[in-house]
Amino acid sequence: MAVGTSAGIRSGPAVRGRAARVLVVFVLVLGTLGATIGDSTSERVRAEEPGTPAGSGDGRTVGWETYRSLDELGGLRHGGNSKQFSSFARSGSNDDGFNGTHSCLRTTERGCVIAEHTGAGEITSIWFTRDPWGDVTATGDIHIRLDGRTVLDAPLADVVAGELGPPFVWPLVGDARDTSGGAVVKVPMPYRESMRITVDENPYFYHVDYRSFADADGVTTFDPRDPALDVVRRLRRFGVADPKPDAPTIAERRSRFSLRPGESTTLKPIRGPAMIDELRLRLPGVVAAPRVIDDGRAFGEGGSSSFDARIAPGNDGVRITRRYDANVGGQVARVLVGDERVGTWNSGPARKGEWGRERVTVPAPLTRGRAELRVTNEFRSAEVDINEFRYEVHSRVDGDWIRTDVLDVGPANPGDETAHDYRIDNQVFQRRKLVAHLPHERARVEKSDAVLRDVRLRITFDGRTTVDAPIGEFFGSGLGEYDVRRLMSSIDAGEGWYTSWWPMPFARRAEIELVNEGSVPIRRAVLEATAAPSAGAGPGTGSGHFHATHRQGLTEPGKDWKFLSTSGSGTFYGVTHTMRGRIPPGMARTPEGPRSSASPRANQRNYLEGDERFYVDGSASPAWYGTGTEDFYESGWYFRGGTTFAMPLAGNPAYEYSGDGCRYDCTGTYRLLVSDAVSFDSEIVAGIEHGPANNEPARYSSTAYWYGNPVSTMRRTDRIDLDDRFSRLAHDYNALGESRRELTATFEGRRDPGPYRYTTTSTTGEIGFRVRIDPDNSGVRLRRLSDQRSSHQRVRVLVNGRDAGVWSQPLGNSAHRWLEDGFDIPAELTRDRNTLRVRLLPADDAPPWSAVRYTAFSYRTAGE
Repeated sequence: MAVGTSAGIRSGPAVRGRAARVLVVFVLVLGTLGATIGDSTSERVRAEEPGTPAGSGDGRTVGWETYRSLDELGGLRHGGNSKQFSSFARSGSNDDGFNGTHSCLRTTERGCVIAEHTGAGEITSIWFTRDPWGDVTATGDIHIRLDGRTVLDAPLADVVAGELGPPFVWPLVGDARDTSGGAVVKVPMPYRESMRITVDENPYFYHVDYRSFADADGVTTFDPRDPALDVVRRLRRFGVADPKPDAPTIAERRSRFSLRPGESTTLKPIRGPAMIDELRLRLPGVVAAPRVIDDGRAFGEGGSSSFDARIAPGNDGVRITRRYDANVGGQVARVLVGDERVGTWNSGPARKGEWGRERVTVPAPLTRGRAELRVTNEFRSAEVDINEFRYEVHSRVDGDWIRTDVLDVGPANPGDETAHDYRIDNQVFQRRKLVAHLPHERARVEKSDAVLRDVRLRITFDGRTTVDAPIGEFFGSGLGEYDVRRLMSSIDAGEGWYTSWWPMPFARRAEIELVNEGSVPIRRAVLEATAAPSAGAGPGTGSGHFHATHRQGLTEPGKDWKFLSTSGSGTFYGVTHTMRGRIPPGMARTPEGPRSSASPRANQRNYLEGDERFYVDGSASPAWYGTGTEDFYESGWYFRGGTTFAMPLAGNPAYEYSGDGCRYDCTGTYRLLVSDAVSFDSEIVAGIEHGPANNEPARYSSTAYWYGNPVSTMRRTDRIDLDDRFSRLAHDYNALGESRRELTATFEGRRDPGPYRYTTTSTTGEIGFRVRIDPDNSGVRLRRLSDQRSSHQRVRVLVNGRDAGVWSQPLGNSAHRWLEDGFDIPAELTRDRNTLRVRLLPADDAPPWSAVRYTAFSYRTAGE
């Protein structure tokens, strides 16, 4: 972002020019979006009503509809699979992109192919990084083809900087400044037949998350001309507004309470069917964590800054809070709303090493009935300059101060600044990173941390307690009261509200309880809950109960840290993760053990080298296999060396080092999965490594968010073992051009790697077999165990003579050769049948089709 000293700061198409190479043409430009972004805002700020659904009858939501129907997150996602392409080291080493060894599935004249799929599906999330510090300019153009046509062809650096205009604008995109080291594209892109993503040059580190569907029912190919402004507005309000569609309140519960150690309090039960729509908690005795990392700007004599601020129209006044660097004294600036003077910033004397916070209250006659204010700060005097790092806006509604906007100022927040039309005149500096402290007593901070760690939130739905987590981590921070802004919950640090907007449906009864399991008393706290209409949740409803599953403990060498390990059916929507590294300075570690203290200084953040691995429905191969812990949280390079950030779906709100309650190195993160949520029908094991060889010592804590039921929605109905002659005969198995060999090999990941010895077949001609299925099904999955030494194996699948699509596997691995992958057959071809006759026709331009066995799973009919 170009920074001027007098002309002001503004980003977007009017300033930047490289986006002229963009192939697609967008209907609206960023200026139109800026004019629209300040639309009416209610006290419980809600997004617009959803548009026409783009899903099928099996509960599938696709594309923008996923963000327009966040009240339906509990609807279980049957009939689709969440998968990932990434640059992970196929050998299992830590070469997850450093050399680009595994970053191209193949290379074409167009460049490096990083993801491709044949069949219906949806690109849900794309992430990149590279050296230096996440700048992806050297990756060149990104080219996305869906269903045979190009929907995006532009420089990747321009795309993630928001230069293309809607819908590719912040926070649906973000560059290394927005994310502390990563580059993300969160625009959901559905397709009916095929997708391919290519970049000009080797991207080194990347992830592509996508969904695959058995059919294209309800799927409309992504149209880049649709700016989806309602979704952009919803996401830009993350952490300060309920992102769900508006709904009537049918029940309210509120309790003012104090809790001594060992005591608990429970709200009056809520009767169903209904859903908990909003949950709020206020703890006046808890203070914000003292260590704050931020970036900012400053203007000098004759200068000013201004920005747009969202407020609640039905307010009784507005409060604006400024965070500044108190190392600079005598900062005096006049504050205007429109043309009206409303107050003065006056920092007082300099205070070394501290953050300063001051407030200005805007009277109700200037704010009531308005949805937005234009705030201007004009220089009056200063020892050096007027600096600004962050502005928070609270609206007074029904006697409560409700946070309605946040502007994070600084060069690391270009998207936030643009969204607020932030301008600065006579800028004299921009500070990229400042670590300072809020002036709190250490004893108060320690007690506050203990409250957030030891007081638990428990929610029981229909007789089952499915939420049981520490209140800090549930709302987004396990290291103390750090400010958290994310799509489905927030922490307004500094005696503000903790708020959850997760929809929590239930059929009969919901009970909300707080339990003080620690030694610090709570005084004068407030707990509130509101309920909205819902059809309920549980077996037979198509929806699952909301869960918040907490784990804590020491990491174990060789074992992934499990966010979630459960059976039944459901959808995994993300995690809050608290990591306390236990690597002492001067003690570097290797996979074989610690080195001597004479070794080079230890990397105390080496625990962040761990990759995420998600296993779904009993598969021995991971559906997701990532490239590093900060990469999973959509950042890069150890969060740019410890720089915090907040985006709607991923963030690093807390970093502590050798103090502030952290002995060595501690990190607090979150990742929410919305369009890329991971569905499961019988079980899920979602975890992450701790270090490059799963070997670094740490104390981890995590709270996983998911919806589910204890009932599985798929069961195994048949299996063909190709090394068993009787199994072949029983299933009428035949194959042309088949060869066999014995192979001893391993699986990727550590769930159950082996080695295993099997007889594997390679076939160049037609393959046929019969499998038994449950006639009362809603589709069938075929799972294959194969040798993946040769990538891009591909066959056309016929079921009872009808075309079911192409089974394609772009992946290959010569180090860990066993792979389990799957192919979903739609219910149209399977319902009311006891058996299926399957024919596989290998493609002429593909390697021989490998298989050891086939397993058939029948999905249960929806509603059982």
